[in-house]
Amino acid sequence: MEHDVRPWGEYWVLEDAEFHKVKRIQVNPGGRLSLQYHHKRAEVWTIVSGLGTITINDDIRDYSVGQVAQIPLGAHHRIENKTAEPVVFIEVQYGTYFGEDDIVRIEDDYNRA
Repeated sequence: MEHDVRPWGEYWVLEDAEFHKVKRIQVNPGGRLSLQYHHKRAEVWTIVSGLGTITINDDIRDYSVGQVAQIPLGAHHRIENKTAEPVVFIEVQYGTYFGEDDIVRIEDDYNRA
């Protein structure tokens, strides 16, 4: 199983197929992903533990366990953990390409933009 540690937390690849990829992503307390978008994939995020603040374009709201965020192709998006407990979500990517080089960072707390 592919696993990677990032400044905001870590992720595990659960499935990697031709037209979709599934990840389990953990965002540590105080962490947040870069504000980003993709050219070749859309995503669906389902919160399975904790409370995450999700940005999709101009819409910013809190998502709790069981709630789902639909992220269309090209939408600017990120998740932030403002709590003291980890946030875990399942990310389903669907499209034509799932490489990390399809991440276009607009803003990043860790100087990766």
